[in-house]
Amino acid sequence: MNLLGFVTVISLFISFFLAFFLLTVKTKHKISNYLFAFYLFLTAIDCSEPLFSLVSNGPSNFGIFRGTLAFLQMPIFYLYVMSVCYSDFKLKIKHVLHLLPFLIANIALFPHFYSVDLASKIEFVIHRKEMVEFQFNHILINIQLIAYLIVVFFVLRKVKKLYLENYAGADILSYQWLFQFTVVLSLLYSVAIVKNIFKFSDYTGISEWMKIFGLVFQMFIVCWYLYKVLNHPELFRNIDSKLKLVSDLVLEEKTIEAETLNEDLLKLKKYMADEKPFLNPALTIQDISREIGVPVRELSVLINHQLRQHFYDFVNTYRIENAMEILKDSSKSKVTVLEILYEVGFNSKSSFNTAFKKHTGNTPSNYRKSLQNNHL
Repeated sequence: MNLLGFVTVISLFISFFLAFFLLTVKTKHKISNYLFAFYLFLTAIDCSEPLFSLVSNGPSNFGIFRGTLAFLQMPIFYLYVMSVCYSDFKLKIKHVLHLLPFLIANIALFPHFYSVDLASKIEFVIHRKEMVEFQFNHILINIQLIAYLIVVFFVLRKVKKLYLENYAGADILSYQWLFQFTVVLSLLYSVAIVKNIFKFSDYTGISEWMKIFGLVFQMFIVCWYLYKVLNHPELFRNIDSKLKLVSDLVLEEKTIEAETLNEDLLKLKKYMADEKPFLNPALTIQDISREIGVPVRELSVLINHQLRQHFYDFVNTYRIENAMEILKDSSKSKVTVLEILYEVGFNSKSSFNTAFKKHTGNTPSNYRKSLQNNHL
């Protein structure tokens, strides 16, 4: 218990520190910060059980209610993901429905715990493994956990595809990071599920050690998040939720004539060659649509469906071709790869290297070396 209490105190301190930072830092992404701060408060309350049991004189309504707050963790995390992914996200009345599992869990406990005397509460806790309410809530929270994680992964998958079809900046890194964060969080909750299985078995000692491991793991996750927020604030950007996937646009009743698509393609290629809009690192499909006078819907179908390229890859192709021209130019041999990537519209070295290798099968540095060797 000494080790568990020590780890719990450190975990609580880090969680509350980050929550306080998120609530006080000046940013335009206030909803996201508030939601994640609330999520941190909930996880901190959940992991405070070892400390709470030290000061508690026995089972109480407050103690059991504290435990049911765990039903709010995944709904809040889901809303946080939505707020990070979509720029026009707002909390709405319909989001109150996410409280249902939490309310159901507390209603289930009312007859045989909340409304009875202390002796009956003690009896309830002693025989908790046999109590239907306890078993029901245990199953309910595991189902809720798995369901929300599945939904979050589906949201991230859709958002990533929407980004690739409509944007050409480095913001895709934010969704890659959020996906990684969700995967790590899934591992943490998997440990919690296994821990609870042992908790209701004859091997409660294993449950206690897994609780310590979970707390340490949670601390690393929170520190990782804090590091990302402080060092990479550009990761926390979002897109318009009104955007539709091309697969949905194609299925709509209104079809686009082949002749119209060919005319639009000529306009698009001429604009890309003459105006070089790809040099703008924050270029969107809406920007091009506005400049060439082609509706976003038609332009999206043309690039993502007819050309069978994501808008992200389509724009990067022009950027890479431009970068290759600079690398071939002997008069610019002293221009660094870093300077080139910024010049052609990239704002991330990793995304530039990935796109360049995908297009040429080589890294920018090796490509330049091979050109120099051929001239010798």
